[in-house]
Amino acid sequence: MITKYKPKASRSMESSSESRKPRRVHSSRRTASNRKDQQTPKIIKTDSNGNVLKVMVLGGLEEVGRNMSLIEYNKEIIIIDMGLQFPEEDMPGIDYIIPNIEYLKDKKDWIKGVIITHGHMDHIGGIPHLIGDLGNPPIFMGKLTAGLVRKRCEQFKTCPKLNSQEIDESTHLKLGSSFRVGFLRLNHSIPDCFGIIIDTPMGRLIHTGDFKIDYSPVNDKPANLQKIANIGSEGVMLLMADSTDATHPGYQVSESTIGTEMDRIFEKIDGRIIIGTFASQLSRIQKLFDLAAKYNRRVYLQGRTMNNNVEVAHQIGYLKFNPKILANDSDLKKLPDNKILIVGTGAQGESNAFLARVVAHEHRTIHLKNDDTVIFSSSVIPGNERTIQSLKDMITRQGAHVIHYEMMDVHAGGHAKQEDLKLMMRLLKPEYFMPIEGNHYLLKAHAELAEQVGIPKSNIFVADNGQVVKFIKNRQGVKGYLSEEKIPSNYIFVDGLGVGDISNIVLRDRKVMSEDGMVVIIATIDSSTGRTIGNPDIISRGFVYMKESKELIESTRMKVKKMVENHDSKTQTDVDHIKNRIRDEMGQYLFSKTKRRPMVLPVVIKV
Repeated sequence: MITKYKPKASRSMESSSESRKPRRVHSSRRTASNRKDQQTPKIIKTDSNGNVLKVMVLGGLEEVGRNMSLIEYNKEIIIIDMGLQFPEEDMPGIDYIIPNIEYLKDKKDWIKGVIITHGHMDHIGGIPHLIGDLGNPPIFMGKLTAGLVRKRCEQFKTCPKLNSQEIDESTHLKLGSSFRVGFLRLNHSIPDCFGIIIDTPMGRLIHTGDFKIDYSPVNDKPANLQKIANIGSEGVMLLMADSTDATHPGYQVSESTIGTEMDRIFEKIDGRIIIGTFASQLSRIQKLFDLAAKYNRRVYLQGRTMNNNVEVAHQIGYLKFNPKILANDSDLKKLPDNKILIVGTGAQGESNAFLARVVAHEHRTIHLKNDDTVIFSSSVIPGNERTIQSLKDMITRQGAHVIHYEMMDVHAGGHAKQEDLKLMMRLLKPEYFMPIEGNHYLLKAHAELAEQVGIPKSNIFVADNGQVVKFIKNRQGVKGYLSEEKIPSNYIFVDGLGVGDISNIVLRDRKVMSEDGMVVIIATIDSSTGRTIGNPDIISRGFVYMKESKELIESTRMKVKKMVENHDSKTQTDVDHIKNRIRDEMGQYLFSKTKRRPMVLPVVIKV
């Protein structure tokens, strides 16, 4: 049952004076082998009386990304977000990771709705892969988010036509018989970012999504702090809040401050300006369009995601610019350098992104010049430091100048810092607190902030992915606790067209090949005599250079030949046994000679 409802005289739902005008892989450092404990978790069973409120997070409690939360009561479920996570360094070949929805497979009729907090990929990226398997339930999101989701779903033929509804801060929903939902406009680095107010039979939950406190946002209105305070005065049972910047002291910088600093830079630079930023930083991109118009520069956009996001946001009216300001390839060749602004992706050093292709001389139209200025308008994602430094080195070697956020305020984060987080907790005054959206270290830091503002340590739940938080009623009222029960939450890998068909074993093999290479040993055997025909062939890739390792290759070849010909005649036709011996014994031999463990791939051909 999905209906709109008119709440009773609830100030939290009615008191907002805001108008209806609408307003992010750093990733976990755990290795694949350390995640094995998630493969077969204890599956929780629904209590027979159903009178237990359960909060379960499928992704976002052990990493930044893959955000997806479940709220369940009396065989009814609502889902918050459905994101992806970008691969870690120990996941070669993986495109991205999505949440595991195994727990929901036999509960499709329990799902009363999906609510998306905002349009970043770590919150919407899993929708095309998951929504169909969940029975295509109704999905609720802001206007810009809906446009970005539609654009992403167009890339996936298996994604069904979404049963979607646009929401704003005045929207109220009744999902099933257990949940009443309202929305709280918050600020982030993208418009249409909402916190979610969920009224349940046990009490009220608040899920902030990604947010920051910005008193002068770009193309947006600041959050209504009075409304937030009113909600807190009415009582909040559980607050689930963004932890991404919980280790950073102070207050987050306003996006408008970045515009002021950028203005000073534009005024001084006479050559081309090249800016690397996130394609999702639409507020930043709006300021760049404004500055381009002010200084009579044409904007040359680079990157498919960048172009898609700008197209969608402009169509909806969230990005405001004259389309004539956009430049194409031919314009780039004709315009003087001081009339060009190039905006693209790759400020994190991504190998296939715009900036990396430029410095590698692989871009079809752009090559760095001596008077170019390259601005890194994004902070460094943990783990990318070396890659970004290498990119800066290559840019400066080619004669261009580099400006980054540590030199000037050319980047404002989209997440609340410590003082902002404490302000949110003080306004909402939750009885229980659950930090979300961050590695365990970040969650713990956020939990410590909660203690500082007076929330009892026993009422703070620092959970793992899949761990169940329960709320039950007793004579004293509602009691919440972090249970030991878990639902499946292991990684589901997306690799090309494959979803979930890559296991940790495959990743281990890829990692071995990337570290020590591989050796293919091809032996042709006479099926009647069991003897080799000619000498075995050996192919080395990423292990040794064969022309410089002739002695090793030849000794390996002879050992394989001797092994096959000395094989027990009773089992000489057992190809699998021969292959296993070659793999094991040659692996040991090569290690003894080189102290490296290449992957040995035996090929046995019987003729």
